[in-house]
Amino acid sequence: MDVRSGLTRLTNTGNGSGSGECNQNDCPNVYRTEQGTFVVQGALSSAFAPPSGEGLVEIPESVLKEAFRALGW
Repeated sequence: MDVRSGLTRLTNTGNGSGSGECNQNDCPNVYRTEQGTFVVQGALSSAFAPPSGEGLVEIPESVLKEAFRALGW
């Protein structure tokens, strides 16, 4: 079973309008869950120490803009 089951990929979907930040699954991406929350995939950031059980990732502005466009925002 795909670990991404239940997620809708909003960025780098291969439709030609993506941010162009990656090839397959090794890049910054934004996903929407079935519950309407978001999962962000990106490079680990060390900007500050997050609380236990949380993490920080960095993604380019272009990836967030692409996710907003995918949602029609």
